[in-house]
Amino acid sequence: MNRLKCFLFLVLFSNFYFAQKVEFQTLLKDDISIRALQLYDGKVWYSGTDSKFGFVSLKDSANKKQLRLSDEKLEFRTLAQDSKYFYTINILSPAFLFKINKKNLNFSIQKTVSTKTAFFDAFIFDKFNRGIAISDPNEAGSANPLIFYSGRPSKDKVGFPKYFPGEAHFAASNTNISTKDGKGWIATGGMRARIFKFSWNNPFTWVAFETPFIQGTASTGIYSIDFYDKNFGIAVGGDYTKQAENINNIATTNDGGKTWQIQASGKNGGYKTCVKFRPKSKGKDIIAVGDQNIEFSNDYGKTWKTISEEKGLYVCNWVDENTLVFGGKNRIVKMKIAADF
Repeated sequence: MNRLKCFLFLVLFSNFYFAQKVEFQTLLKDDISIRALQLYDGKVWYSGTDSKFGFVSLKDSANKKQLRLSDEKLEFRTLAQDSKYFYTINILSPAFLFKINKKNLNFSIQKTVSTKTAFFDAFIFDKFNRGIAISDPNEAGSANPLIFYSGRPSKDKVGFPKYFPGEAHFAASNTNISTKDGKGWIATGGMRARIFKFSWNNPFTWVAFETPFIQGTASTGIYSIDFYDKNFGIAVGGDYTKQAENINNIATTNDGGKTWQIQASGKNGGYKTCVKFRPKSKGKDIIAVGDQNIEFSNDYGKTWKTISEEKGLYVCNWVDENTLVFGGKNRIVKMKIAADF
């Protein structure tokens, strides 16, 4: 009985401790599902359902603007930016690539992808204005991502790795792609959970790495990845149909994605849709969010603590080392954490 009381006390104290360390502020409420965020000019930029694109200020939530990029009810789960423009491309076919001017928010359709199986899951640019947008493969197991240089789509065909039957990507948070130090990684899920690695110096050669991640059904696999540097990275995910399950749903790599080590299997808060390294933490501190909670690790992903049971948040981004923004069902929120967190 004494051990049980001690355990319950520790659980209650831990929950109280973390509750005192985080503070939430709602920046935006709207009838929208948001799975892609970008930060620029002191604002949170978003894309989502019903063809919606817009921003809300980090300092003054009354400073906001929203556009509808199409009269059709397109669903955007991607949002990328280079030095001059935002880009988003909708899921399903036909897929329309929108380019939005950062200065005046004028927009236009730059490309239409009419492939029957088009389903764009993620889109990212690096600091050198090199971009990549990834779609699910066709019936033959082939895919050609859209590659961009200085905002211009490349006309070259990309020799992409062959997919296994039932292998694809998840459009959960625009974060199944990560780039760092001239390298790039793309995560897969479904019947196989793998990592495709490429180099910007030679983007037409790729290598695919196996992972010990949960896989084998259409709903399992890697949903989000992030790399702190060219060697250390993390992957999170699970099974969105069984969100409480937490076996083999977190893994880290120390060799640039070649090999992966499962972390906290059976000892974490379950299914996750987005993971991000804390800035200036040398990879030690990590945040992860899913439909049911927000978790934090301060030991390189080895152990995790639930710091909030906020529901319906899918994507996150660090504003600075003590501030994050989250997007999800009908809202964008800002979270402040204590300096000694």
